[in-house]
Amino acid sequence: RRSVLVLFWKRVAGNGDKEPVYRECVKQCVQTNCTGARLRGFQSAQPHYMALTGWTCRDDCRYQCMWTTVGLYQAEGYRVPQFHGKWPFTRFLCFEEPASALASLLNGLACLLMLLRYRSTVPRQSPMYHTINAFSLVSLNAWFWSTVFHTRDTYLTEKMDYFCATAVILYSIYLCCVRTLGLRRPGVSSMVGVLLILAFTSHVSYLTFVSFDYGYNMAANATIGMVNLLWWLCWCWQNRRTLPYWWKCGLVVLLLHGLALLELLDFPPLLWVLDAHAVWHLSTIPVHFLFYSFLIDDSLYLLNTEKMGVKVE
Repeated sequence: RRSVLVLFWKRVAGNGDKEPVYRECVKQCVQTNCTGARLRGFQSAQPHYMALTGWTCRDDCRYQCMWTTVGLYQAEGYRVPQFHGKWPFTRFLCFEEPASALASLLNGLACLLMLLRYRSTVPRQSPMYHTINAFSLVSLNAWFWSTVFHTRDTYLTEKMDYFCATAVILYSIYLCCVRTLGLRRPGVSSMVGVLLILAFTSHVSYLTFVSFDYGYNMAANATIGMVNLLWWLCWCWQNRRTLPYWWKCGLVVLLLHGLALLELLDFPPLLWVLDAHAVWHLSTIPVHFLFYSFLIDDSLYLLNTEKMGVKVE
């Protein structure tokens, strides 16, 4: 009993997967249930959706032992620990983080719905039409991998979630560059596009082949996110007197960066489902509608000014 309770030496949330009780629980569970006839019994009884999403006997042992450890923490009045860098979540079907997975899916659906509205409203002749379509596809890809990652956290899905999120921020910078400079100086936006591709390639290569450094990844995304924020806000300020819809763009970029601060709350999941990350993803769903409203207004403005031969600002 004393050896089991060594996990309670600290009063703050720690790394539950480092605790001896958790490790011993997983070891015993794997030895007992994940070999021979018991393994075959587990595989035959496992739902097909669990097998298709890669849940193994060892994964199930980790899940069960996680809750055993959480129960011991709570029994002694200590804070809920994290496991493998994440809070404990109640698994729903094959969804490891059901609230975040649902929120990611809803973000993707909102993006798809507004892309279809954009395509039905804006003629293909609009100068920004193809760039915005490409940005939408990059965003849809990111929300797809976010949904997959929160459904099943693996080495591949984690990398794809992180890399695709970075791609969205970089493409947003390119979108801003095309809108502010590229329509008058296509060569400039082409050069910036090449630099952004090189930056993305270097970023992914470092994280893949050198070190998957979470601190570096966060710092890199925060830096390029700030560039994106300031560039768009400068454009909004310059056009506040000429474009009546400028405020939509300004509000969107402020909301996206402001809502990201929800991540700092980092509280244990409410009802073992809803954590700060899920709240952040849920809060960004309405932003898609405002952003595409801006893109539609701006694309139609650009098309009309092009037809009239007016210089685009």
